[in-house]
Amino acid sequence: MNESILVILAYLIGSIPTSVWISKSVFNIDIRDYGSGNAGATNSFRVLGSKWGSIVMLVDVTKGIIATSLYITIPFYLTDELARTNFMIILGLASVVGHIFPIWAGFRGGKGVATILGMALAIQPIVALLCLVVFLFTLVTTRFVSLSSMLAGVAFMVLILFIFNEKETLYRLFAIIVALMVIITHQKNITRLLKGTENKVPLFKKKNNS
Repeated sequence: MNESILVILAYLIGSIPTSVWISKSVFNIDIRDYGSGNAGATNSFRVLGSKWGSIVMLVDVTKGIIATSLYITIPFYLTDELARTNFMIILGLASVVGHIFPIWAGFRGGKGVATILGMALAIQPIVALLCLVVFLFTLVTTRFVSLSSMLAGVAFMVLILFIFNEKETLYRLFAIIVALMVIITHQKNITRLLKGTENKVPLFKKKNNS
């Protein structure tokens, strides 16, 4: 299996519209018609409740891990660390693009934060886990998924560029892109946060699907 096929497969894996399928099968609604209209974890917590929001986030993270790990099907990448890291970044980004523009859901997806986390977990678990700590701490203390996502994205960049001081140019560039992408895709959330109108997620509240 060559690289091009794996990149396409990574995109298709990322395209799995977790929140859309769950909202339609469990609640008989399209999550994109409710809340922020976004098909990501943030809106899933808001519209579907903490239980299903957590499931959406977990599946979306897993998508990133699986897609980024597709390199294992090519023996060359098992021995060349630099080439492996670069290819993992390409695979991961393909899955993130799939999440944002899913072919299985009319190219209307989420913001890609959970899938980026899965990608980071596959490439560098320690950094990803530290970012997850930032995300969870912010979420528990503020109950703003948007703020949690943005701080985790910025933390990822800071950790890669300054704390772990990664030397690989593509990885450093990727870290910067992640931080910028998370902030850019949360522009409306930033506006609502500044106005004090951003919705808090019901962390321990179940959604009634009756």
